[in-house]
Amino acid sequence: MQIKKSQQASLEDKKFTYLLMGFVLVLSICFVALEWTEKEVTKYDVIDEELAFEEELDIQQTSQDVTPPPPPPAPVQEVEILNVVENDVETQTIEITSEETNEEVVIAPPVEEVKEEEEDEQVVFVVVETMPEFPGGTQALFKYLSENVKYPVIAQENGIQGRVICQFTVNKDGSIVDVEVVRSGGDASLDKEAVRVIKSMPKWSPGKQRGKAVRVKYTVPVNFKLQ
Repeated sequence: MQIKKSQQASLEDKKFTYLLMGFVLVLSICFVALEWTEKEVTKYDVIDEELAFEEELDIQQTSQDVTPPPPPPAPVQEVEILNVVENDVETQTIEITSEETNEEVVIAPPVEEVKEEEEDEQVVFVVVETMPEFPGGTQALFKYLSENVKYPVIAQENGIQGRVICQFTVNKDGSIVDVEVVRSGGDASLDKEAVRVIKSMPKWSPGKQRGKAVRVKYTVPVNFKLQ
């Protein structure tokens, strides 16, 4: 008997279709099986290793604030305590002596000012701002000399005349010192009399330099004439 095949009843043409349907069914079952779970799946994000490494480098490069050390403590000042001794308490007297000679050591004040004063007293001026003056002026000076000069007897007998020039120093107080004959009158008796009269003069008004009294040299002529 010959078997007749029907094109509609043939399964060879639908073989590929059924195969695809089987794959779809299997995949659906697998998908349902995977989703059918009570546990929650934790998803982890992928972290880029390069970014993480950069973040670590940044963290390592940060520096901590260094706290400066505290300042050293201020030095403690020692306060000297002074013991006040009452007036009625007797204190011991200490004498300073030299170890070599056992002599008392005397502490004297500086003598520079004294030296300066001594030097000023020794300086004698010739010309100053205010020259020394005889009481009453120059006319009174010559009048005093004419009235007080005593002509030496020896010079009168020998007819000796002359002019004696004397030089002296007027001190700060106006007194006359250091009288000397600069030019003789030709006879010792005339020179001696001129010196005597000048030494007997009253005090003068002292000379002044910058408002301060100073020692000044002065020259006076004494004339001896016979009448």
